[in-house]
Formats: sequence, C-alpha cells, structure tokens
Amino acid sequence: MPSAHRESAAESWKLVAYIRNLRTLTRDEQAVETNTLATAHYTGSQACQKCHADIYEHWKKTPMANVVRDPREHPDAIIPDLSTNNVSKFTKDQVALVYGSIWKQRYFTTVGDDYYPLPMQWDIHNKKWLKYHVPDTGADWWTAFYPSDNMQRPTGPTCDGCHSVNYDIHTKQVTEWNVGCERRHGPGSEHVAHPTRNNILNPAQMDDVAANDTCIQCHSQGQPFTKQIEGKAYDWPVGYHVGLHLADYWKLEDITVGHTTFTHFADGTAHKNRMQGNDFVQSVMYEHGVTCSSCHDVHGTENYAQLRKPVDKLCLDCHGPTSPNGPHTATLEEHTHHKNGSSGSQCVACHMPKIEVTIPGVFVSAHTFNFITPATTDKYKIPNPCTSCHTDKSTDWANKELLSWKTTSPWRVGQ
Repeated sequence: MPSAHRESAAESWKLVAYIRNLRTLTRDEQAVETNTLATAHYTGSQACQKCHADIYEHWKKTPMANVVRDPREHPDAIIPDLSTNNVSKFTKDQVALVYGSIWKQRYFTTVGDDYYPLPMQWDIHNKKWLKYHVPDTGADWWTAFYPSDNMQRPTGPTCDGCHSVNYDIHTKQVTEWNVGCERRHGPGSEHVAHPTRNNILNPAQMDDVAANDTCIQCHSQGQPFTKQIEGKAYDWPVGYHVGLHLADYWKLEDITVGHTTFTHFADGTAHKNRMQGNDFVQSVMYEHGVTCSSCHDVHGTENYAQLRKPVDKLCLDCHGPTSPNGPHTATLEEHTHHKNGSSGSQCVACHMPKIEVTIPGVFVSAHTFNFITPATTDKYKIPNPCTSCHTDKSTDWANKELLSWKTTSPWRVGQ
C-alpha cells in the first residue's frame, strides 16, 4: 500500500469507530449475543492467541496484562531489593502476588485461600519504601467493615475483582489474573469454538455508555448498592460484566461541591488515582459520545498510557486550529500562548493536569478535560495547571496573565 494510502487509513480509524457505534443489531444478532452471555464460559486470554496473534502479543506487553504477577512464575516481578526494607521486613517466599510496575508496587501474601497486603510498598518513581495501610477514618468507605490490621483485610473483596477475569466471590478463584481479553469481551468459549462476530461481545460495536462501562467498572471509586454482599464489603461491582448496565450494580462516589473529600477536590475533580471514570462522566467528551477507546487502545501501543497516538498529536485530530470543536484560533500557539513544541503547548498540560495522587509526590492526569483556573484554586484549594508549572508564581499573577489573553473568556477565568 502506498505511504499516502497508509496514512489515510490510519487517520480513518475514528470514522470507522463512529460507524460501528451506529450499528444496530438485528433481532437474530441480539438473540445470539443474549444466548452467548447465558451459555458461554470463560476460557482465558491464551485461547484468543491462535486467531488474534498480533493483538495478543501487543496486549501481553501492556500494564493491563501485567498488573498482577506471581514471582515464582516471573522471577523478575519484584522490582526492589527486599533486604533494603528496614521497617516491616518480609521475604520473597512470603510474596504470593505482586501488584503494579509503573508507579508503585505492592506485595500480597496468602493465608488459607485469601490474599492479604503486606505493610510496605515500593515507590518506583522515587525508589524508596513507603508504608502501605489504608487509614480507618476519612478514607475508603469499606474500611468501616474491616479491622485496621492489613492481615484482616483480604484483597478478594477490596482488590481482586478488578485485577482478574471472572473472580468468584464464593470459591475465591479466578479464570486468570490481570485484565484479560474476556474482561472487555465477555466469556469466550462459544467464540473460540465457532468464531463469528456475533458470539463475542465487542465494545467497538456497543453504544458509548456500554463501551465506557467496560472501563469505568474498575477505573472509578464507588460502592455497590448493597454495602455488604453476603457479609463482606466489596470495593468493585460484584455481578457486573461486559454487556450489562454498570449503573445497576455500581454507584459512583458522591460529589459535594465546596467540600474536599477523601475522593474529590471541592470543585468535583477527583484527587485520587484510578478515578478516571468519575472524572470522565462529568466531561463534555462523555456527554457527546466520546469513549475511552477513542483515545486509548487497550490492546497496546508504543505510546504512553496506550494512547492511539503520541499525546501531542492525538487531541489535534478533533481539536486542531479552526476546528468547529475548538480551539477557534488560526494557530495553536494563539490558543495556548506557549511556543509550539513546548510542554506548555500540549493540550494535556492545561486540560489534563497531573494533580491526582497515586502515591505521595506522584501524580496522574485529571480526566474532566476542564481547564482549572487560578481563581478556582483560590476558591476551592485545588491545584491549577498554571502555578503547578510556574511554581515560582502566584495565582494572582496567573489570573492577571489569563485576563490579558484576548482569546480567553474573562468570565470563565476571572471569577
């Protein structure tokens, strides 16, 4: 294929996704999908490899595929030298599973058929040990139902439902650890036996709410409608799987505007990691049918956060200069007031500031896509992208700068 044609094909992915989202299933197709949910069972991601080898190999390298690892199967899974932990020592033999490899790494041991978090975690970015314990007051809602001791807080109810495929709350067994293919495509046995597009679930062919639900199920802070299920408090949507309606199983944490809570800043933006869904459902993007997979490809890419394109190019597909979606300026530089190619000229610098804490001193991006003004900082004590970057400047300075920009609404930035 000529280079120009390849580039054209690459640029058309969004149109293809849009057309797929418009697709209406016939009654026969709906019946097949309903039957699939009722009769198929989980097979594990390896069953997908034979027919989807390229996708499988890309996925195997993603954080989704490696969030949980057994150090006996993966000798390189434990990042730090455990002997350097001088606070609450534990040995490699005590570690049954390792969680995480990007920002932090946590360690879990077994007692009977349950896993429990060990009391120290490794800060990957700063290369140091930190204590790991969720406080008992003003913290996650579920802490009220468990003793304070880590060894009395099993990870099945608090973690494992999102870090595995098909966690069974009765047997405490999983089809596979990690976020496997069937986490987004549903049980695959029928499809493995007789591959057709109608006996497997595909978020690309779902409406935007259902497609986003497949991500929000775990990338959110919320509560089941029944705080305890069979006597245990579960911090993930028990009973939900792809193809169902997440809102029937899961309630996102409340926002109290004007009050900073354990989960939210006072303006409603999340301040904890793993709350991309809480942010996103407030956004204009979500309102207009944009999906998580419009920007991210969970099968894996070479870009940060599995983005479909590098971060400095992705947003401009829909929001280039003179685009009806904005910005309504002739050049990007006129909109950002930063030199092209600088970090301040990137859309995410202002619209997705890294202000949400994963561990102390390590932050991830907000997903409301709102521009948080210096005036909002003064009012609600939430960090803004201007003085987070220009650390030697005040909010008063930043506010005056913004008010001097003739392309920026004074009503939105000055009050």
